[in-house]
Amino acid sequence: MDSAAVDRFEAGRSRLASLAYRLLGSAADAEDAVQDTFLRWQAADRERIEVPEAWLTKVATNLCLDRLRSAQARHERTAGAWLPEPLLEGDPMLGPADTYEQRESVTLAVLTLLERLSPAERAVYVLREAFSYSHAEIAAILDITEAASQQHAHRARTRVAAERRRGGAADPASARRVVEEFLAAATSGRTDRLVALLTDDVTAVSDGAGLARRLLRYTSRERVASFVRAGFRPTPAKRRLAGAPLAMHLARVNGTLAVVAVAGERVVGAVAFEVSDGRVSSLYGIAARNRLARLDEAWQHRAPGAPVIAAW
Repeated sequence: MDSAAVDRFEAGRSRLASLAYRLLGSAADAEDAVQDTFLRWQAADRERIEVPEAWLTKVATNLCLDRLRSAQARHERTAGAWLPEPLLEGDPMLGPADTYEQRESVTLAVLTLLERLSPAERAVYVLREAFSYSHAEIAAILDITEAASQQHAHRARTRVAAERRRGGAADPASARRVVEEFLAAATSGRTDRLVALLTDDVTAVSDGAGLARRLLRYTSRERVASFVRAGFRPTPAKRRLAGAPLAMHLARVNGTLAVVAVAGERVVGAVAFEVSDGRVSSLYGIAARNRLARLDEAWQHRAPGAPVIAAW
């Protein structure tokens, strides 16, 4: 392959990776899909490709859909048993992030909701909301009609909106104050204050440190408070499992504030928060080691600053 063709592909690699991540919810799978797209580009008769960006988008999208359908057929990922891979702020896969819709489409909350959609609905939602493709363009990418694209988009938006009922999102400074107060209550045993910091319709989702067969879900303020209190309570067994002194840092993960648990220099867990109207409206806890690899790698290349909890 000539250098011009390689350069043309590399110019769009980041966009393709961002698209693949939103479609698959996994950075590792997204990278594989992008590499497979490159191999298709390498083997293609490029002189016959009129619009390379459109061709690459079509190939990458359909490769991702093949992966989703294959994984679902093998029952490797089903709604309720799988959380997306968290990414640290600044990761190029989180782009584009110019509009509210683009930023919203990459939150852990929305990526988790997308697992409940069909692959076609998910693809239309991502292409439309995150990348602003027209229904005519989406129809060409997915080999469907414009009417079908519009129907998929309507169903996807309706399902996502039904699950995303919430008040006004907090600004970063307000969210940080709420999460810091939440952590203080969680680690001190002040359950009454913990309950007061949760919205009436709060939800908490956890992968059970990767040990549970299905996701753990809690939906009442009292149950969420009890779950959080137990999760943040330090015990000798938890410290042994961490394998090193544990510190808690605040960072932005997938666009929202998160507590990142670091043992030594290794990330061993992350809890992402959504804050609405001065209270916590949802939590997503991920501690499965295979879901933290990219976040951990990014963590090694940043100066995290002082932890909010230095010795847990």
